[in-house]
Amino acid sequence: MLIIAVIAALAAAAIHVYIFILESLRWTEPETMAIFRVGSPQAAADTQALAYNQGFYNLFLAVGALLGVLLLTVGNGVAGLTLMSFTTACMLLAALVLLVNDRRMARPALIQGGPAAVALVFTLLGA
Repeated sequence: MLIIAVIAALAAAAIHVYIFILESLRWTEPETMAIFRVGSPQAAADTQALAYNQGFYNLFLAVGALLGVLLLTVGNGVAGLTLMSFTTACMLLAALVLLVNDRRMARPALIQGGPAAVALVFTLLGA
């Protein structure tokens, strides 16, 4: 069960690194604006500082999940499972907030939260 948790946690981390890149490094690019439904270059400029900050939240969650996987694989199971559980729970809860806030965001919420949910369930089952 833990191998599924590790694979899902790695996938969740990769998605969150990608979101970091979009939010913190590419926010004003037309492709990124389309992904996040930002209506105009002015709206992107107006929200760039917020997106930049949010991107780092996503990066830190990804790093936490990766560190959890690393700790688990080198034999520190308690710390690894704890970090994997906490970070994937945060990822899942953020996806649920996205969905509750705007039902049209169901697909992005599933992309963000799906692997995190799988990782969380299998981490808890394997602990």
